[in-house]
Amino acid sequence: MIALAAIAERHGLWIVEDAAQGIDARFAGRALGTLGTLGCLSFHNTKNIVSGEGGALLTSDPQLARRAEIIREKGTNRAAFFRGEVDKYTWVEVGSSYIVSELLAALLHAQMGKVPTITAARAARWQRYQQVFEPLARAGIMQPPVIHPAAQTNAHLYAFLVDTTRRDELLVYLRQRRIGATFHYVPLHSAPAAARFGPPPDLPITDRVSNSLVRLPLFPDLSDADQTYIINTVFEAIEELDLQAE
Repeated sequence: MIALAAIAERHGLWIVEDAAQGIDARFAGRALGTLGTLGCLSFHNTKNIVSGEGGALLTSDPQLARRAEIIREKGTNRAAFFRGEVDKYTWVEVGSSYIVSELLAALLHAQMGKVPTITAARAARWQRYQQVFEPLARAGIMQPPVIHPAAQTNAHLYAFLVDTTRRDELLVYLRQRRIGATFHYVPLHSAPAAARFGPPPDLPITDRVSNSLVRLPLFPDLSDADQTYIINTVFEAIEELDLQAE
């Protein structure tokens, strides 16, 4: 983000920051979603706080905030009317209906007040994974996540890398024992939608990471007993599958 901000400043560009998974995470003391001109948070049901679908748009630019307000209200200045700033509202720009329902807003509002508690619970479980897998990391059997010194994680997920040729075997082993371990997203450059832009580029590091990544269950209510079972099963899998250092 530091490098991108410097480029944007030189060329007079906006940065739209995809911080979909980043609520309550920080970099250099600043909340993710506030590092760009605009920031986007997601409240999809896989995120740290949820409303089923939807999200939030963040900006410190009053003009952009006002324009976003109009776009979300079907292109009208209805919000300004309710604030008494105009005597009637009308269509002033192209827009659509992006307003969350009151029921989902209430669900989200209740969680907003508990974000520090939710983050702390996730962080405790994240840190336990990180500590117990340290011997495997030292042995080169897995590559754990690395947090930048200036970053503060929100413990959205816990993932590690293993030998690409054995990753799928490890996932099958864990799933057979009722552990919801999974991989992550398909790299964008290899997705069918990317084909319209031409042949896929050669991105070997991206491909290697995608093919070697394992995500373990992580959520605030994960019990100590269940996490112990997950950890013990990972160690058993590594021994039984004879996973070696890359």
